[in-house]
Amino acid sequence: MSVRAMMLPTLAALLAVGCGSEDQLRRVEQEVGDLKLEVFKLRQQMEDGNKRAEAEQKAAQESRAQDRRFQADLQESLRQVQDTTRVLNNRLNSLPRGGSRPAEAASPAAPAGEDERAFNAAVLDYNRGNYPLAAEGLNQFLKAYPQSAKRPDALFFLGLSHYNQGAYDKAQQAFDRIIRDHAASPQFLPAKLKRAQCLLKQGLKPAAVKAFRELVDGFSGSAEARTAQQELSDLGL
Repeated sequence: MSVRAMMLPTLAALLAVGCGSEDQLRRVEQEVGDLKLEVFKLRQQMEDGNKRAEAEQKAAQESRAQDRRFQADLQESLRQVQDTTRVLNNRLNSLPRGGSRPAEAASPAAPAGEDERAFNAAVLDYNRGNYPLAAEGLNQFLKAYPQSAKRPDALFFLGLSHYNQGAYDKAQQAFDRIIRDHAASPQFLPAKLKRAQCLLKQGLKPAAVKAFRELVDGFSGSAEARTAQQELSDLGL
């Protein structure tokens, strides 16, 4: 029942009283006071209901935001696994295939060089999640073997090690070195993507958007371009 409907009977009674007795007038005044109290209670209930509705709406929005953040973190973890798998596949493809040279197939495999052993040890630390130790080992590798064929891979894992520690500026520097010095490496496009993500993590949104667009426009059809397009979509662009 509306407040107006509740008030009408009392007002009608007040009019009917006219110049009646004081007792009747007091009863009407009491009823009016009771109605005012009911009106106050109703308004309070409405305000409480509105507050609960706003709180529930805010909680729903925060839940959706957390879901989006979870999906983004999940995609990032998946990309890192893909990056690691790509590097390992490149290493496997670079090994000599059995059966291509019968004389060599019968001979024992040549031992890995010192540079490859050092690289593998650092990657093992990375795969175990020991990113600080992996970064230290990769830095030592890069200083000790500046001409190694594993240099682009080492720089990429170095960037990932810093990235996973939240040191996005150091990670960007490693990816920049790949882009600058190893443009023909299979790590070139992954490095461009991770560099753009580093820029975004550092709050440099315009530079990150530009870097993502370079991948989308210049390397369409690549996995990195598709990921860059998803990043732009997540930014509302």
